[in-house]
Amino acid sequence: MTRVAAVDCGTNSIRLLVADADPETGELVDLDRRMTIVRLGQGVDRTGRLAPEALERTFAACREYAAAVKEYGAQRLRFVATSASRDAENRDEFVRGVLDILGVEPEVITGDQEAEFSFTGATRELKGRADLAKPFLVVDIGGGSTEFVVGDDRVRAARSVDVGCVRMTERHLVVDGKVTDPPTAGQIAAMRADIEAALDLAERTVPLREAHTLVGLAGSVTTVAAIALGLDAYDSTKIHHARIGLDRVRSISEDLLRATHEQRAAYPAMHPGRVDVIGAGALVLLAIMERIGAQEVVVSEHDILDGIAWSIA
Repeated sequence: MTRVAAVDCGTNSIRLLVADADPETGELVDLDRRMTIVRLGQGVDRTGRLAPEALERTFAACREYAAAVKEYGAQRLRFVATSASRDAENRDEFVRGVLDILGVEPEVITGDQEAEFSFTGATRELKGRADLAKPFLVVDIGGGSTEFVVGDDRVRAARSVDVGCVRMTERHLVVDGKVTDPPTAGQIAAMRADIEAALDLAERTVPLREAHTLVGLAGSVTTVAAIALGLDAYDSTKIHHARIGLDRVRSISEDLLRATHEQRAAYPAMHPGRVDVIGAGALVLLAIMERIGAQEVVVSEHDILDGIAWSIA
């Protein structure tokens, strides 16, 4: 067993996994898995820069993670940064801060690398399931981008497009610095059109409709699943590998986009950091399911973070 630590820093959240990995058996045993909403991508779509307060929130989380990595005595650590830090003009400031705190330089990976890690993390334990037909389409709906990966035992095609729950919210639902509460029909229509254009782009290189099983990853998908399951609190053991039907996803998406901030926040499993962006995230999931004709989504709690861990195991 090799003790590894993986950090995934996205547009909306930063996450840590410390685990013991056994490459021979394919077993990954969690020791510590945590997530912090830092909204690193705050304003990046508009300004092209990482905001000082967003950087400080991220560095504060990194200091907590550094303490955990030291406590568990992880032998190897890999820090992967995705959409927001890839796009920002001042990403060097972010890189220096992470290096000072964690002792490793964040790897600002490409969308294709991000997609491959997501696929590995999400499908490693699904490949032997007789009830899930291949090929898989793994969809990772992040804050700034969404990754699409089609594969069976290996990745066949992958594409990252710039639609995510934070980017769509900031682009379409924010007026005078505030999220419209609830969004107007016009705002929702414009957001949907943007998502459909991104799906057109993804389909140029990824055969989305050839997949037989849709696997959904990341906070927007898991939050929709928690609502669909009627959970009194967020419970990853119940969410992991839950199967949520298209009609339920459509109903939840419509409810979230009609709701006020207070109504969305009242869902027991809703993380406070997702309240303003969950409507956009749910709409991205719904648009994908309708585009490919998927009757259900298999929800996975294992994703890019697990793929990063395996890459160093």
